[in-house]
Amino acid sequence: MRIVQQALYLEVADRLRAMIDDHALMPGAWIDEVALAASLGISRTPLREALKVLAAEGLVRLEPRRGCFVNELTEQDLDEIFPLMALLEGRCAYEAARNVTQDDLDALETLHAELARHAADEQIDAYYETNYQIHEAIQRLAGNRWLSGVVSDLRKVLRLSRHKSLKLEGRVHESCAEHLSVFSALKARDSEGAEALMKTHVLRQRAALRMLDGAERSNVVRMPLSSPAPETP
Repeated sequence: MRIVQQALYLEVADRLRAMIDDHALMPGAWIDEVALAASLGISRTPLREALKVLAAEGLVRLEPRRGCFVNELTEQDLDEIFPLMALLEGRCAYEAARNVTQDDLDALETLHAELARHAADEQIDAYYETNYQIHEAIQRLAGNRWLSGVVSDLRKVLRLSRHKSLKLEGRVHESCAEHLSVFSALKARDSEGAEALMKTHVLRQRAALRMLDGAERSNVVRMPLSSPAPETP
């Protein structure tokens, strides 16, 4: 079906989000609008409208006389966003536990089985996508459109850091165990337990990012300097 011009910028926005997710557009990168419009086969008008949408979502920033840049999340950003996400996703789990049906649990069972397989095989990309589907499923089960809107907006921003926390040694297995604990609480219709476990899960993601950042900084500091060239006799 032909896309009408009015909706073209929305399709472009979807394409740009995917490019940012895949790091085809890297955090901090300047966006060459002329080259990007040419590669997408569109004019710059829908591209600019799409960039405005992504700017409102916090994925890019528009700077006067400099152009558009993919956003980067600072340590302060992460420290501010993760506690908020813990509260919001915890509430999603709380409300989901009150609303979940057996059919919902069966669907979640399948997703958690996939998650466990990906964790066992340490398939980080596949694990991340299934993990994302589980979070979105719990969000839908909460059935709170106001809560869902805020969580979705923040989740888009956090995708800038993508699955970096899962690169920490052992984190993928810890994350899977945390998810299975949340799922057990959902099966028990334990709202408060599901909320507490989901909060812990989200905050441990932040802790993993902090540990990974510290390890990376330590490795940089410990890198040996190049040996000086021998003096000419």
